[in-house]
Amino acid sequence: MSLKEKVEEALAQVRPALEAHGGNVSLIDVLDDGTVQVELEGACKGCPMSQMTLTMGIERHLKEALPEVTSVQNVSGPSSR
Repeated sequence: MSLKEKVEEALAQVRPALEAHGGNVSLIDVLDDGTVQVELEGACKGCPMSQMTLTMGIERHLKEALPEVTSVQNVSGPSSR
């Protein structure tokens, strides 16, 4: 299983919490250095707490589940894909 597939599985575990607040997260890419690029969606996209959600929620969970993940970046919009 590729790292990208593992990241997608790990994100599936945090999605219910995001969806409960009207948000979501999409995996954009996993870079060779272990950086995971995601896009916050829905209520998460414009939320003032989105950076905290990203670092304390999503990034923490991914790093615990997958030690090869080094960081998580929020990229926005279809032009980033």
